[in-house]
Amino acid sequence: MSEQKLSGEVYYPSFEHLGEPHVRERGELQREAENDYEGFWARHAEELDWFEPWEKVLDDSQAPFYKWFTGAKTNIVYNCVDRHVLTPRRNKLALIWEGEDGEFRSLSYFALKREVCKFANILKSLGVEKGDRVTLYMGRIPELVLGMLACARIGAIHSVVYGGFSVEALHERLEDSQSKVLIVADGAYQRGKIVPLKDIADEALQRAATVQSVLVVKRTGQEVNMEQGRDLWFHDLMMLPIATSQCNLEVMDAEDPLFMLYTSGTTGKPKAILHTHGGYMVGTYTTLKYVFDMQDQDRYWCAADPGWITGHSYIVYGPLLNGATSFMYEGAPTYPYPNRWWQMVERYGITILYTAPTAIRGLMRFGDAWAERHDLSTLRLLGSVGEPINPEAWKWYHRVIGRERCPIMDTWWQTETGMFMITPIPSDPLKPGSGGKPFPGLQMDIVNEEGKPVGADEEGYLIIKTPWPAMLRTIYGDPDRYVEQYWKRFEGMYMTGDSARRDADGYYWVIGRVDDVIKVSGYRLGTAEIESALVSHPAVSEAAAIGLPHDVKGNVIHAFVILKTGVEVHEHFEDELKRHVGHEMGPIAKPQAIEFVDSLPKTRSGKIMRRVLRARALGEDPGNLATLED
Repeated sequence: MSEQKLSGEVYYPSFEHLGEPHVRERGELQREAENDYEGFWARHAEELDWFEPWEKVLDDSQAPFYKWFTGAKTNIVYNCVDRHVLTPRRNKLALIWEGEDGEFRSLSYFALKREVCKFANILKSLGVEKGDRVTLYMGRIPELVLGMLACARIGAIHSVVYGGFSVEALHERLEDSQSKVLIVADGAYQRGKIVPLKDIADEALQRAATVQSVLVVKRTGQEVNMEQGRDLWFHDLMMLPIATSQCNLEVMDAEDPLFMLYTSGTTGKPKAILHTHGGYMVGTYTTLKYVFDMQDQDRYWCAADPGWITGHSYIVYGPLLNGATSFMYEGAPTYPYPNRWWQMVERYGITILYTAPTAIRGLMRFGDAWAERHDLSTLRLLGSVGEPINPEAWKWYHRVIGRERCPIMDTWWQTETGMFMITPIPSDPLKPGSGGKPFPGLQMDIVNEEGKPVGADEEGYLIIKTPWPAMLRTIYGDPDRYVEQYWKRFEGMYMTGDSARRDADGYYWVIGRVDDVIKVSGYRLGTAEIESALVSHPAVSEAAAIGLPHDVKGNVIHAFVILKTGVEVHEHFEDELKRHVGHEMGPIAKPQAIEFVDSLPKTRSGKIMRRVLRARALGEDPGNLATLED
């Protein structure tokens, strides 16, 4: 590896610890990708199986509605499951799972194919066909993975709703997707308590017209309401002759939809990001292969939730495409004690751990001793995702968990990008708090208000200049919004919605969102959604939500509320409103604090000036108030 003189605090990798990675130096990949960008992606696509070859790698004739591998036929599930079953990998473990209550399950690639086929046949028996939408609402259990793969196998489009969301969030996503079937668990274990998912779903279903069948997976075993003619127990159907272990794959066009996943926007309505079989498959396979140097003997643990894009790309699809053994844990990191994660790393011989800065900061609070009592010597790589990681947490993660041996792959990407965009590879020198450089071949930049590149260490808008295989194809049912949201601001460039700076060495430092989206514990929540939940309370007339910095969660929600005339603030009113938001959206969206005010700062056009509210909450100068109405 060539020695580089880099500025600032730099950690250099040790090949003694890394072994022989797929790529010894970023420059090798970089040169190949820059010399022939389309050829680079085509070469990696050829490592996967296709029923029919592509006519064109990239079709940009209708930009920004880009298409990849046009004319090709495939099915991502064939590459995740079936092709491995035809090799000695058939008996390799695909998934190891531990429940919060200590329950354990594992599935080989052979068993995974059998269970996915049975699940797919059940969906077919419920009338699910190619192009139908199926919503999944569960905790981190194997059936969530099986359900996603079963949908994709028969060409249905899955829409996973995070199990931490509640009634209104689930209802909106069911309605927008026009889902035919809902797959729900009776409950989920979280910190020793049961989250009553089926009860929440029942309330959401009272408002959702299109759902014809509800498939209920038994996990927690408490009594739940089962509506005659609509609700069916999954385990009962798995015993019937319909659930055979053979199910033909639907042959999919590379551009056929694979899944939709909702992400918060700047308006109240969440937007469904649409991903397809072909390009998404190539993007997630290639990025995981190089960024986490996936080797056959690895035991890989992405500690995210399948309800988010991290779970889709790097718990479900990416690892299976690489023929990896993945570990999945159901519960909270600190339940029943703060060493739960380290216990599992030791027990299962985890070699790669990929998690969020929030989790790292949360575990760091308990000190070093909980981790130090465990043998973590199997770990060879660590990863971070969801939000920028502060250098202090990076260094603790490197020193205490990685024992100063494990490089940290600090990745920046989005629901929309589908795959890693800014990321180190294991042989890169690392700077704590920086995601490094764009993945080889990707052209990214930081620009000012006029769309002109800024200088070194200047903050600006993070943009992407080249299309990439795993990119979103559109916003489901709203192509105009897709263009408006991502491609309108800077001509011909994808607007990420994040601000960033780039240092003199070309390392990117992502700062945070520039739009009205708050990142709490790495999860994106739209201010408009939180405000809508507050205003749905009968006593509230108007509301504004902002994000304030927090040592562990990154940000917390701080809300300002105007009450209706005649409503008196009583002692427990703030708690009542917090509970109401939790009921409507889920606990993740509960404000940390609510202030009752008589008015909100607005522009003359009626837009709430959240920067003024943020300055007020932090005791800072609100800056120029010339556009303020009052």
